[in-house]
Amino acid sequence: RRLGAERERLRRADRARREERLRLAAEVHDVVGHRLSVMVLQAGALQLTAADEAVRRAAEELRATGCGALDELRDLVGLLNAAEPTDRAAPLEALPDLSGLVRASESVGVAVEVVEEGEPRAVPPVVGRTAYRVVQEALTNVHRHAPGARVRLLVRHLPDGVRLSVRNTAPVAGATGLATPGGGTGLLGLHRRIELVEGTCLAQPCADGGFLVDVRLPAAVGLAEPR
Repeated sequence: RRLGAERERLRRADRARREERLRLAAEVHDVVGHRLSVMVLQAGALQLTAADEAVRRAAEELRATGCGALDELRDLVGLLNAAEPTDRAAPLEALPDLSGLVRASESVGVAVEVVEEGEPRAVPPVVGRTAYRVVQEALTNVHRHAPGARVRLLVRHLPDGVRLSVRNTAPVAGATGLATPGGGTGLLGLHRRIELVEGTCLAQPCADGGFLVDVRLPAAVGLAEPR
């Protein structure tokens, strides 16, 4: 009887967590999704009506950024819902092009060596976008905290997914980091996003004063129950 009561208590607690997860997912979708959609529409209207070419380009960049944010929001809400994961029926895609991130880093003085191993394979869109965010966040942290460092980006294609390893050397004395805004929660948010797609993340300092972000992402998502 005691075991049965304990199992029932755990079932009720799990059901309450699921219901709260669904409620939060719905609120995020309704509130953030609505505002993003309005922003995208306004940016599109500005692009069509603005007389100045620079304004039109800025409006198009804003619209594209908003569309990307809506795609990511749908991914995350679908994973939070877990009943019908968004990527289960989505067509697979190649990993996003990371060369833009590499060029942006090099433009501010951060040298990036890119090493790619294995045969590239298609992955769910949410995995591709997560991979992009992993590299983006890791390089941004180098810009902020390790000025003058060199970076090695390893992209290893595996039979069951992809591994991303971003390792930087120690910062150079006297070099100045970028004063970019941030609340110090980038890696924490990255960990949570990676967990949602059932990946793993290791982020730790190295003995030589550098830092390592090592992430494994699966070739499929939405097959396991949410933790």
